[in-house]
Amino acid sequence: MKFKNNIEIKNRKARFEYEILDKYMAGIVLGGTEIKAIRLGKASIAEAFCEFTNGELFIINMTVQEYSHATYFNHKPKQARKLLLNRKELKKLEKDVNSSGNTIIPLKLFINDKGLAKMDIALAKGKKLHDKRETIKDRDNKKRLDQIKKAYK
Repeated sequence: MKFKNNIEIKNRKARFEYEILDKYMAGIVLGGTEIKAIRLGKASIAEAFCEFTNGELFIINMTVQEYSHATYFNHKPKQARKLLLNRKELKKLEKDVNSSGNTIIPLKLFINDKGLAKMDIALAKGKKLHDKRETIKDRDNKKRLDQIKKAYK
């Protein structure tokens, strides 16, 4: 059974503010009204981050708006949600976060072919101000080069 809706909610600031070291794909534990709201595209991961609690990985500060057709069984918009990874991946991530001041950030929230909500997360290191300036400079140079190439074709 293939789902036609291709929901893809991205964290656009992540690549600008962080240096991506490693990527993982994780499942999310959601309630009924949460997945319905995500399928409608009513979610945001812009301010979200991941945190370990008792050896389990949770996403904090992810906003999933309330489902409009739900009754009093609706969910809380900013609650912590558990992420599902292999035990080996969890141990590796926890070791990397605890030892070297890295953080885990969400990159993309999407619905896969089976209709399940998945999230691309990344082990990341925060960029300094001069790194951000260099990123902007590289982006502008690439844009100018593409314009010059297009003009001469």
